[in-house]
Amino acid sequence: MMPRVLYFSHDYTPHDYRFLKALAEHPEFEPYYLRLHRSERVTETRAVPRGVRVVRWVGGRGPFQWPRFLRYAASLREVLRRVRPHLVHAGPVQPVAFMAAWVGAHPLVVMSWGSDILRAASKPLFLRVATRFALRRADVFLADNRVVIRQAREWGLPAATPVAVFPWGVDLERFAPDAALGERLRTLLGWRDAFIVLHTRSWEPVYGVDVVARAFVRAARREPRLRLLLAGGGSQEAKLRAILERGGVLARVHFAGQVAYDELPHLYRAADLYVSASYSDGSSVSLMEALASGVPVLVSDIPSNREWVTPGREGELFPPGDVDALTKALLRFAHQSPRALQAMARNARLRAEAQADWSRNVQRLWQAYRWALAMRASAPSRPGDRPGVVDL
Repeated sequence: MMPRVLYFSHDYTPHDYRFLKALAEHPEFEPYYLRLHRSERVTETRAVPRGVRVVRWVGGRGPFQWPRFLRYAASLREVLRRVRPHLVHAGPVQPVAFMAAWVGAHPLVVMSWGSDILRAASKPLFLRVATRFALRRADVFLADNRVVIRQAREWGLPAATPVAVFPWGVDLERFAPDAALGERLRTLLGWRDAFIVLHTRSWEPVYGVDVVARAFVRAARREPRLRLLLAGGGSQEAKLRAILERGGVLARVHFAGQVAYDELPHLYRAADLYVSASYSDGSSVSLMEALASGVPVLVSDIPSNREWVTPGREGELFPPGDVDALTKALLRFAHQSPRALQAMARNARLRAEAQADWSRNVQRLWQAYRWALAMRASAPSRPGDRPGVVDL
């Protein structure tokens, strides 16, 4: 009998689809999917992959509500009795892994989604307590970079808990340079000779989209070739549009809306530069997509981004929230020689091939599952089977 894996996540996003698809295709595990929250804004239109059993319970029908926590917990206990999973994979840490820990799920593989740990100190007291509770009850901990691991240790993750460093990665065949396809979109937009800056992060405060808008306004006044391609959406849409409208640059901005996963590669291929002003991140998948697509990158100087970008090689870093620095950097890139941009594009692709290959990186997830299953079976570990940290 194949081990049953209960994949418990906050919502249903492109990231969840990718994890579930990998689980469904793996011959070693039988996947079940439990969804806690249903957002009004749909970010993933693809159906849950075939082979994944969707578990019905009180959650996943609307927005998650903390006042109903005990009702969710009671229903989760019933799910565990009904499904009898051999392991529970839960993340992000709040509220998902906390709920799984609260009901005593074991073995419990806790997966951080980056900001759940990196921004824990800025959360209300009860969420900080929830973070410590979940981490102390994790049997295995997954993080997409070492910055998150260090923060998790500070928040109470026991030193003896096995940890896997798992930078999620991307499909290097889907996200790959293709100048011809990129030229089609540039022509369609009427931006064939423009310098296109691409932003694909959600329009939420943590991602600094207002910083990008303000910097673009300033840079565009000095460089007529600059154009801004904005994908996605979020709570800061009105603020974002107001900044661009007051700056008189709306005609040089294309709002792509929510872009289907299959269409995303076209945006990257059409771009001359990828930008992200995030204040906090794990290993950003959109950054990996840009690197894999051979796009130079301009991202905030935060610890996780430093693991992916060496200034002058794949792109540049700028101080988080610094509109002036971002403005100057945008102008520098727009005035770069084609040869310099091509060199950064090649280096970006090489970085992705070395660090962001999903098919290789996902093997760390399977290893974490095997650790957890060994715990369930109370089997003694062979030397090297459960090291403190496994890196790629």
